[in-house]
Amino acid sequence: MQTGEARFEVKNVPEMHVAYLRHVGPYAGDTALFGRLFGQLFSWAGPRGLMGLDTKVMSIYQDDPDSTEAERLQVDAAITVPVGTPTDGEIGTRTIPAGTYAVGHFEILPQEYSEAWQTMMGRWLPESGRQSGDGPCLEIYLNEAGDNPESTHIVELYAPVRPL
Repeated sequence: MQTGEARFEVKNVPEMHVAYLRHVGPYAGDTALFGRLFGQLFSWAGPRGLMGLDTKVMSIYQDDPDSTEAERLQVDAAITVPVGTPTDGEIGTRTIPAGTYAVGHFEILPQEYSEAWQTMMGRWLPESGRQSGDGPCLEIYLNEAGDNPESTHIVELYAPVRPL
């Protein structure tokens, strides 16, 4: 990755209640798909006053793309919301359970997400004394790419882990 050094840590993460919009099917490298999903989610959330400074914006990956057929992959565009937030239409709510996660901190270009995941899961994790756990993986976005001149994404990758 050309845009900076990654940092890694293992931390206990509290549960998060989210509103989400799900896509089933291929998604790798499809920036237009993610733009559409998040655009629709933000259009729903904005008028309801759900896009505050503390709102976390994320993608939730339900499946391992290395072992799931592309047509069956599930990804959710999501934002944190208060418990009990009513939804409608295609928007649902769910709780991401608390747990122990490997967290990778990256500043990357849009085309570097796959490499970032490979760096964390294929290189760092095997040397960390942990192994993959059960549950979804997350990408939590800390900026909008247009917020900086290099158009980089500041992102945290979360993967559930457990001891070896």
